[in-house]
Order: sequence, then C-alpha cells, then structure tokens
Amino acid sequence: MEHTPHTSSPHNASFWSSVPSSLPSSVLVLCTTSASLFFLPFVYALLFLTALPGNALSLWVFLRCISITSPTHIYLSHLSISNLLLSLTAPFLAAYYARGSAWTMHGALCQLVLHGITPVLYINIYISLMILTWVALSRFAALIQHTHASRPSACTRLLPHGFFTRLTRASFASRVCITMWVLAVGWTVPVSIYYSVKEAMRGSEKTEPGGRVEVCYSPAMEMGGSRSAAFHVAAITVFFLCYLLVLLSYMALLRHIRHSRRSTNVTTSQSLLGRVFRNIVVIQVVLSVCLLPYHIFRPIFISLAHDQPKHSPGPEIGNHCHPLSILIELKNCLLLLAALRGSTDPLMYFLLDKTFRHKTLSLLRCKRNKAQSKQQCWSVTGSVSQKVGQLGDGNVATANSSHDSVL
Repeated sequence: MEHTPHTSSPHNASFWSSVPSSLPSSVLVLCTTSASLFFLPFVYALLFLTALPGNALSLWVFLRCISITSPTHIYLSHLSISNLLLSLTAPFLAAYYARGSAWTMHGALCQLVLHGITPVLYINIYISLMILTWVALSRFAALIQHTHASRPSACTRLLPHGFFTRLTRASFASRVCITMWVLAVGWTVPVSIYYSVKEAMRGSEKTEPGGRVEVCYSPAMEMGGSRSAAFHVAAITVFFLCYLLVLLSYMALLRHIRHSRRSTNVTTSQSLLGRVFRNIVVIQVVLSVCLLPYHIFRPIFISLAHDQPKHSPGPEIGNHCHPLSILIELKNCLLLLAALRGSTDPLMYFLLDKTFRHKTLSLLRCKRNKAQSKQQCWSVTGSVSQKVGQLGDGNVATANSSHDSVL
C-alpha cells in the first residue's frame, strides 16, 4: 500500500489551486505533514504514559484511601474512569496518525479505530464537560445557600430547598453521574454507528480508479457526512451552553463575594468563598484551554467541508491533495488538545479537593518512606554480614597462627 504523499508548505496553496475540478473525489487524498506523522503520534504516546498512571492513582485514592465519600469525590472518580478509558485509546490513535495512510479501510486496525476508538474519545470529551460543569454549578449552589450576604441570593429563591439538600448526598451524585454516562453513550454511539457504516465506509465499497484500495486516513474518514456534522453542531451547542453556565456561575460568585465583604455576618466564610472561587476558576481555565479551541474551530471546519464542490467523475490522472488537508490536520491537533485534559486532570484534582491532595501526598510519602526503610534495612543487613565476615576471617587467622605456633 502506498503512503500518502507529503506536502511542502510553500507550495500548498498553488498546488491545491491547480487541482482540476473534474477530478473524482476518490482521487483526492489527504496529504500528511510531520504534524500527523510525528507530532500527533508522539503526543498521544506521551498522553498514554502520563494519563494511565495518573488517573489510576487518582481512582485508587478516591476508592480506597478516602473513607468518607463526598459528592465531589463521586464526580471526580467517574471523571478518572473516563480518563482511564481515554488513555487506553491513545496508543491506537498514535498508530492511526502514524500509519493510517498505509492501512486499508476494511483492515482490522482501521475498523477498530472507526468503531471503537472514535466513540470512546468523544464520550470522554462530553462526559468530562458535563461533570466539570456540574461540579462548578453544585459547588456554587451549595455555597450561596450557606453564605448569604446582606440579602439572600436570587438562586436560593428560585431553586427549591430540597435541591440544595440533595447536592450534599453521595447517592444523588451517583445518580447524576449515571445519567451523564447514559446521555453521553446514548447520544454518541448511534451517531458513531451511522457515521462508520453509512458515511466513512461508503467510499470504500469499491476500489478507487486504477485498482487502488481506499486507505483508512482518507477524506471520508476525517470529514464524515451531513448526519455526523449535525451531531457535531448539536454537541458544539451543548458545549457552549455548559461553558456559558460555568462563566455565569463565575460572574455570580464574584458578585456574591463583593456583597459578602460588605456584610459583617459572613466574615468567617471568606476563606470558603475564596476556595470555591478558585475551584470555579480552575474549571473555567480547563474548559477554555483544552476544549474551547476545538469547539470554536469545528463549526468553521464543518462549514468549509460542506461548501466543498461536488467533484464530477473524470479520468484518473494521479493523486492530488485534498484542499482541506491542512485544515484536517489542524482539527486533529485541536482534538488532541481536548484529549490532553486526561493527563492534566489529576493535577486539577489537587486544586479542587483538599482531601484528595492530603491523601495522595500521604500515600506517596508512605511509599517513599517504605522504600527508604527497605534501603536502610538492606544497608544494615549488608553491614552486619560484612562484620560477621570480617569476624570469621579474624577467627580463621587466629586459628592458623596458633596452628603455626604449635608446629
């Protein structure tokens, strides 16, 4: 199988503009650069090496080291499970970007990426989005209930009192997480099945002109069709709604802190206000840095892909780069940025939860002390054995000298 031809960036624009409009769409291939061949596989491999142990340790701390489980621990443990699944997909994504232009569309590895890896990736993105949004909103709602300023917040009057009571229950947090999983899986899997069967595979039902077999890393695989584009538009809408909710909670908390500082009744809760404010800022930064760029670029990419002219059948005159090759690589880099959140989430847990931070540090300190004690034990054992050996050698020397004197 031939590799996808590489592009030279100074000539990309002139080369694309020279592609005849009569070329069939199957002749156009995705021209890869070092970003797809080396950068994306390297970073996905790094994601696997950091996200897997980090989230495994985090999940261990949440499940085995924390005796009293709070709702926040429930949310973050489900986020760790989602990140563990994401880390297991990283090696396959690295292999796809490095060798996808040499895989056939009907090959086992391509089918695994198409039917298994891609759904897990998007499920992780939107599970994390919903969990982080809910953590920010629940902490804000619980805070304003217990730290009133000169007058109660409007949120405490709009929401029922029973809602605030449920926010403090671990059972309610578990039901919320299960609902999020059902929504993410129930929404992503049917669209992924339709995309993989009806859109990505439609161009591979027959060989390309000249007898060449459709490769895995192809326009059909990367661009999809109108139905999957509609799913992405709906997912983008959900993202911006969640992003707006976190931003509104951030602004409302700023207003609440400003009012509380004027009141003498809540001076003791300033540290609590500052801690919750910091947590919402952390979540806002994670959403802005990791997820926002992809969701800004994705509708632009969908619009450009939809506006591509339909190529009429024509004679096959060789391989030509698809006009959106560079934009597809940019989309994949931004998707990688969204996935990198799986490596940074364990660091976020340190900032969001004090109990997790203390338990993790004590666990690591305990392991370090055990390693040091083992090392000291081995050194003591070695010194004792060395002294015993020296003592034995002295006894032998004494015996030899007495033997010589007797002779």
